[in-house]
Amino acid sequence: MKHTFIEEIELGSKNAILKINIIKYYINNGTNTLAELGKEMDLSVPTVTKLVGELIEEGYVIDFGKQETTGGRRPNIYGINPDSGYFVGVDIKKFRINIAVINFQGDTIDSKLSIPFSYENTQESFNHLCNIIKQFIDNLTIPKNKILSIGINMSGRVNTETGHSYSSYFFSEQPLTETFQERLGFHVTIDNDSRSMAYGEFMNGGVNAEKNILFVNVSWGLGLGIITDGKLYYGKSGFAGEFGHIIAFENDVICHCGKKGCLETGASGSYIYRRFMEKVAEGNSTILEDRIKKGETIIQEDILNAALHEDILAIELIEEVGTSLGKHIAGLINLFNPELVIIGGAVAVTGDYLLLPIKSAVKKYSLNLVSKDTTIKLSKLGDKAGVIGACMLARSKMLGLI
Repeated sequence: MKHTFIEEIELGSKNAILKINIIKYYINNGTNTLAELGKEMDLSVPTVTKLVGELIEEGYVIDFGKQETTGGRRPNIYGINPDSGYFVGVDIKKFRINIAVINFQGDTIDSKLSIPFSYENTQESFNHLCNIIKQFIDNLTIPKNKILSIGINMSGRVNTETGHSYSSYFFSEQPLTETFQERLGFHVTIDNDSRSMAYGEFMNGGVNAEKNILFVNVSWGLGLGIITDGKLYYGKSGFAGEFGHIIAFENDVICHCGKKGCLETGASGSYIYRRFMEKVAEGNSTILEDRIKKGETIIQEDILNAALHEDILAIELIEEVGTSLGKHIAGLINLFNPELVIIGGAVAVTGDYLLLPIKSAVKKYSLNLVSKDTTIKLSKLGDKAGVIGACMLARSKMLGLI
């Protein structure tokens, strides 16, 4: 019985590994002739011809016809069929969801950003999430049977290999991926949001030739995505990057992890929100004052937008967070000696209000010999980093590329 390419991947056959390498080559390098492909992959032309022929039969590769040459016999060129499959990415944030779909080549086909949502560890929140994903897929014009996988980001401790989440939606012993698959009817993988944001930036953002990168996700919480030698670093159980739970403060604030003194309790979007509301109650002025007095609901984005409109209270809190973060990012630089540190997440929308105090603190607290070759900059993808990363990870995991 002849297996399809996707079935071969699941079986882990040698044939599948060679095909994956061909597809990976086409994704990274574009079109090529069979002779050139064989040379790059150290395979004979007959072997390459056979494998590419099977991928053409299965619809993953296209023969683009004759290559333009200055003379002589013109060989055919081949490349990825962008419409051979699609991957959906879902990026869950505290108060909203971003969702998108890419084709096999990695081009974004459709997206819907800032869908209102309340991220809570409840069955109601999970049901709402599933309904949002199903509605997005139902409205897509692409063939549904060509959706090969859905990648879902979430904060906290996520074991992407077993499919378990230990921070959200842990209602039973069943892997969360299986629960999602039963509800959505598609293959599903999950990953930590900060790691996914790092991958999105690495694959499609502001990364050039750098291969050792730290992505600091400053959102409602605080996370870290680590890329070493061009590969995502997961750690033993997939929990690497819990930057927000380094013990950093002598405070009595109980973190959502159950401990006190976590960096997240004094250097995150949730800290900005909590202190902002406390300071307003103490009598500090803000451009949001009238809305608060009217009893309107204020969310994190409102405070960040206030900073962009020169609200002094919001700016001061963001700068305070930047200084605290910079001190501990200096420690990360001393440990990892990265080429690049990317500051992303919801709070990074405030730009230099966050970035400048981070850079100042890094300069003060890091070892100059270690940090002098490290560039610190804001995420190029901004709010889209997570959803792009989710799409890209869905593809990479399906193809066994990571």
